[in-house]
Amino acid sequence: MVIVSGAFLAMLFGHSQTGPFEPQPILYQIIASPHHFLADITFKLILSFRSTPTPALPPITVVCVSDTHTHTYPIPPGDLLLHAGDMTNAGTLGDLQTQIDWLASLPHEHKVVIAGNHDTYLDSRSRPTLSEKDRTGQLEWHGIRYLQHSSARLRFKAHDNRVLNVYGAPQIPACGGDEFAFQYSRGLDAWSDTVPSDTDILVTHTPPKYHLDLQSALGCEWLLKEVWRVKPRLHVFGHVHAGAGQEVAHWDATQEMYECQRVRPRRGFVQALLDMSAWLGLLQLWLVGIRGILWDRIWGGEDRRTVWINSALMYRDTGKLSNRVQVVLI
Repeated sequence: MVIVSGAFLAMLFGHSQTGPFEPQPILYQIIASPHHFLADITFKLILSFRSTPTPALPPITVVCVSDTHTHTYPIPPGDLLLHAGDMTNAGTLGDLQTQIDWLASLPHEHKVVIAGNHDTYLDSRSRPTLSEKDRTGQLEWHGIRYLQHSSARLRFKAHDNRVLNVYGAPQIPACGGDEFAFQYSRGLDAWSDTVPSDTDILVTHTPPKYHLDLQSALGCEWLLKEVWRVKPRLHVFGHVHAGAGQEVAHWDATQEMYECQRVRPRRGFVQALLDMSAWLGLLQLWLVGIRGILWDRIWGGEDRRTVWINSALMYRDTGKLSNRVQVVLI
């Protein structure tokens, strides 16, 4: 007689013990929505055969972090340091200043920071939830550029005076109480026509929907549409700790077809098996994906691409920083 532990079953099938910000067990993903699972696997496989963007010369080294939650961490050298929000847990003035002082001590030529939902003091709407002691005073940024629905034009003297336009915005789909900063109701359009069209680097706290935001699709669909419009060279975000990593957006039929598959409603396992339109959609994803690979690798076609980086350093919700620092050349 084989005895199967509850912990093992939870690992395979459990969902209630993991919130939406935790990865869902693989078998749960398959049973809950096999087409979404297969679309993810197919898309990742296609991307693994596509080329990555070639950096301009001389290349600028961009170091990307977020979700440090009051902790410090070894940060590699580079030309530009980006922090995509959640510097703190409680968002007090003192905690923010401690994080800013640490970031200011790092040697990068330029540093850009935005807020996250945990950075309560930085949002005038959430600031009153702090005690008077924790919200009274001013921050000293030490030359760090803090962006809140604003842009910075950065010149890199050691790189032939190359210029990069960086736009930062902190807003996220609501996921907490009044103490959380920069929230808007999920489904509300808080993004259309907000990002300048000449943006080279976009820094947000929320991910775009369906990309580095887990099967739960915790990102924002309106941000995704805005990134489709602007197509920056680099888009850095965080918020969903377990989605940390990099992905390349090719802005082609493969990208569009994948997102169309993810938009499909989640169906039960039996219903999904009988949904012929969804299977046809997966077949179309394969076909356009193979065509994209041939265009890219064989025929030498060029397309405009964006590097997506989920730069969260916090490993899931453990309270410890152990995700890899993301570095990219642009």
